[in-house]
This record gives sequence, structure tokens and C-alpha cells, in this order.
Amino acid sequence: MLDMNLTSMSDLTFLLLITFIITFPMIEQGIPVKLPSGKSATLDTQAETSVVTVDREGRVFLGEEITTMEALGPALSARLQANPQLRLVIRGDEGVNYGRVVEVGRMARQLGIERMAFATSGEE
Repeated sequence: MLDMNLTSMSDLTFLLLITFIITFPMIEQGIPVKLPSGKSATLDTQAETSVVTVDREGRVFLGEEITTMEALGPALSARLQANPQLRLVIRGDEGVNYGRVVEVGRMARQLGIERMAFATSGEE
């Protein structure tokens, strides 16, 4: 027999594709927060982006790791030195004290991070 049957290979490919489509948004979101609604522009996904999340209790996360405001500054500074074109996305739960989210933005601005965005849910 000179033909190869590729049916099972294509089935496996589609299964993997569907798995990645379903799991990627969950991996990207990380810390569960209810974002405030509002219009927002889309970001360039090719550039390196760091995500700071402030949850409902006021806890601060850098990526997936919990941190403190005192430790956040040096960690962001190290990332900025490694990549001067660093982009920062700040995700704040709509129930958190607004001053806490502004404090993160102010700290990032003082460190010299020029590309910042506040995440919203996109629903109005």
C-alpha cells in the first residue's frame, strides 16, 4: 500500500487547535477581576507586555505572582531595564479603591514606563 492515511493526523490537529482556542483566554486573564466597562483601543500583542493586577481586596499581582507595592517598583524597574520598550497593562477590579490603581500607574510613570494601558471589559 503506497497511500498514507492522514485522517487520524488531521483529527489530532483539529483537536489540539480547539484545545488551544479554549484554553488561551483563560491563561491570558490570570487573576480573576471584574474590569470596569468602557471603550478601549486594542494593544499590539507582538510587543513585550507586563500585566499588573489589583484585585477586589487590593492585593497587587505582577503577572501571576502576588507582590507588594514596595516590591513592585524594583520588579518593574528590572523589567524596564531589560526591555526599554516595555508595555504595562494595569488591570483593576471595578470594586477596588481607585486610588490603589492610580498608585500603580503613578509608580510606573515615575520609573519611566511610557507605554501604559488600563484594561477595561469593553462593554458599555
